[in-house]
Amino acid sequence: MEQGSVVVFHIFGFPVTGYITTMWGVMVVLLIIGLIVSASLKKVPGRFQMLAEYSLEGMLNFFGGIMGPERARRYFPFLMTFFLVILFSNWSGLIPGAGHFKAFHPPTSTWSVTAALGVISFFLTQISGIRENGWGYIGHFFQPIFVLFPLNVIEEFVKPLSLSLRLYGNIFGEEMVAAVLLSLAPYFSPIPMQLLGLLFGFIQALVFTTLATVYISTATAEHH
Repeated sequence: MEQGSVVVFHIFGFPVTGYITTMWGVMVVLLIIGLIVSASLKKVPGRFQMLAEYSLEGMLNFFGGIMGPERARRYFPFLMTFFLVILFSNWSGLIPGAGHFKAFHPPTSTWSVTAALGVISFFLTQISGIRENGWGYIGHFFQPIFVLFPLNVIEEFVKPLSLSLRLYGNIFGEEMVAAVLLSLAPYFSPIPMQLLGLLFGFIQALVFTTLATVYISTATAEHH
């Protein structure tokens, strides 16, 4: 059993593991940051506000390049939340002590969390496709010919599975490599590994969110 899967406590009989408590911590940090940013908004922005606005605008333009400006604005709250949750979950593994305490384990280093993110992406994709195109959206499962229906359905289920396995495998693998390097060179590897971890965590969050954006864009496009 993974150390982070050890039960920390129970709520109404439901077990709460270290991955869950760390995810709650990530959510609290993001909530606090959001409250601070929203409370400090000014007509004449300061440096922090300008940085936040440029970052959000850059991400909005990035999503807009994939699905178009209109749909990007519509789905931006979900996509940006997805990105930030995964990013901070990845970065939580860089905090000293992560993985060594029962209640503190990076959420994205377990498949149960990444699978849940994949399932959320799956349902949002299908719901968005139906909302944008009506029940005619179901017709694309029969294209280009009727007999491909089973394969098209399987493909839709494979997408969230591949998302979750890719994120889990990369984050878990990074932790293993970092542990080996720290054991081999404990005095020289921490700083380079921390810097690489920041970059690697950002890339993985961006890849996951980009693929989710592509799936939503494909589902919400017009189907004939």
